[in-house]
Amino acid sequence: MKVVLGRDDLAAAAETAVRLTGTPFERLDVRPVHKASRGFVNEVDVDVCELAVVTLLQAIAADRPLLLLPVTTLGRPQHQTLVTLGELTVGDVEGRTVGVRSWSQTTGVWVRGFLAEQYGVDLRKVDWRTYEDAHVDVAGDPDWVTRAPEGARLQADFLDGRLDFGIMGNELPDDDRIRTAIADAREVAAEWSASRGFTPVNHVVGVTEAAAREHRDAVLAAYDALCGAAGAAGSHPVGFAALRGPVAQAAAYALDQEVLPRTVDFDDLAARSCAALGVPPSRLGG
Repeated sequence: MKVVLGRDDLAAAAETAVRLTGTPFERLDVRPVHKASRGFVNEVDVDVCELAVVTLLQAIAADRPLLLLPVTTLGRPQHQTLVTLGELTVGDVEGRTVGVRSWSQTTGVWVRGFLAEQYGVDLRKVDWRTYEDAHVDVAGDPDWVTRAPEGARLQADFLDGRLDFGIMGNELPDDDRIRTAIADAREVAAEWSASRGFTPVNHVVGVTEAAAREHRDAVLAAYDALCGAAGAAGSHPVGFAALRGPVAQAAAYALDQEVLPRTVDFDDLAARSCAALGVPPSRLGG
């Protein structure tokens, strides 16, 4: 069974559990882990893969033979990822230029959702600039989004003042001029999470339908091990009940932003995973 997981502790836990079922285990050490996503969603070249939740939703909307294994490998507050260099604030976003690495980037989907819901921003009145395609090869940008010129880089355009705002998480440059556009962003994020009952989820675990059916015991063993390791390391939500809130919200934001071409229903996601593995929802924390 070929597996891509970004964290060494998660990979080690999964390997031990899978080998105990008698199933061969091969970890493909892809860093950063998101670079494995294109092969997984377009070519189904591995069996189990950590990937961004929006990428998985796009793949399922495109009828790729992939399933959600309900484990969070990365989750975090997101309000602080909307940044600027000047005196602009979140109230100035409409009519301004905002850069984001990819329209489908999960961090961008969360932030645009906050802008629309909490701050009343009409997303179609923002000059959006993207720099990369989605990982799912049939997904494109909406016609109201502009692609930056070939060779342009988000960080350089932002630092050189060609963008008014940027949405950047791990790719945020180290520059003392950068500040968050949302005042008290961490506190605002905490309040948002408290009101919803969950923290935004970035990365989850996907599994192919073929692996779920052919290596049922190994996949379930990996799930159990990942639940224990992910929960112990950072209290990340695991199981369908815990993931319902964040995944359903990400899917709703993505649909509104034309990241998804159709609704992806959470209950359908859970049902497909359970059917392929031949288990009731309770077995996967439902």
